[in-house]
Amino acid sequence: MAWLTGYDGWSFYNHQAVIVPPEGDPIVWVRCSDEFGARRTVYFSDDNVLSYADKYVQTPVCHPMEDLCKVLADRKLDKGVIGVEKDNYYLSATAFETLVSRMPNAKFADATVLVNWLRAIKSPRELEYVRSAGQIVTLMHERILEKIEPGMRKCDLVADIYDAAIRGTRDFGGDYPSIVPMLPSGTNLSACHFTWDDQPLRNNEGIYFEVAGVYKRYHVPLCRTYCLGEVSQHFLDAEKVTLEGMDAGLEAAKPGATCEDWAVAFFNVLEKHGVDKITRAGYPVGLSYPPDWGEHTMSLRRGDRTVLKPGMIFHFMTGFWHDNFGFEITETVLITPNGNECLSKVPRNLFVKV
Repeated sequence: MAWLTGYDGWSFYNHQAVIVPPEGDPIVWVRCSDEFGARRTVYFSDDNVLSYADKYVQTPVCHPMEDLCKVLADRKLDKGVIGVEKDNYYLSATAFETLVSRMPNAKFADATVLVNWLRAIKSPRELEYVRSAGQIVTLMHERILEKIEPGMRKCDLVADIYDAAIRGTRDFGGDYPSIVPMLPSGTNLSACHFTWDDQPLRNNEGIYFEVAGVYKRYHVPLCRTYCLGEVSQHFLDAEKVTLEGMDAGLEAAKPGATCEDWAVAFFNVLEKHGVDKITRAGYPVGLSYPPDWGEHTMSLRRGDRTVLKPGMIFHFMTGFWHDNFGFEITETVLITPNGNECLSKVPRNLFVKV
């Protein structure tokens, strides 16, 4: 919705939609309380900002999609083929059933990630935004390295991370991320999506941070692993393999190559060292809202023959996880006309703090 219209607000817990007709500007349809915010952010006339009454909100008596059906009928858009994102976080089963039952003359087609594919190549203005986000995530990791120490509560460290993320630079501030900071430690390193608690960091343990700098909703995720005190040999081994694989992958990441080429270059290094990675090696990122910063289109994995083009941006997710161990050093990478550009300035290594 934001990419198509400019609308920006924390309203996605309500039913809302953008209608893209065959001709003319899009139509934003939101809850009545969000209509004024939509008018202030969309690029087109207020005539194309519509809302439904509060009587439809969170009640079993009626459903907001009933109002949307009326909107489509009034604008003679209730016939023909209508694309909907069937596999979308925000389209419920009841919402889709209501659309189908109340628009019998329409044929519904699955348009999941149709818009996301159009977003794949970023414009010059979007590249300005992601480079700003890259500066912010650099500051976030600098803050982590400055503050992290044994005995510090994880929640206090996350407070510092958020402080750096939102304060940004003197020239621009940061935005909230679509995914909260992930920072498993110790034996929980194998749990790649653990957040934080109020327990203290312990000496002689490792911890990795998966965080993102965000500017105007554009995300630059970046992961680094940190060790407090004594460093176990398996961390040093993981660093060596990851960095070798990272270099091989970045060498392959250029226009004309495929997502598979990039992934295989990385996976071949891991396999040479006997390291098993069961997940893909990356995914595209850009403008996002909770609960995810990925674009859900391409993947850096075997079998994805999507051709890389200048302006595409990927989180090169080189992390791997085993039974009681995990390790992450990643980069967010822009494909450029001559190769690629890493969007942060965080040193690419295991950080050790004694």
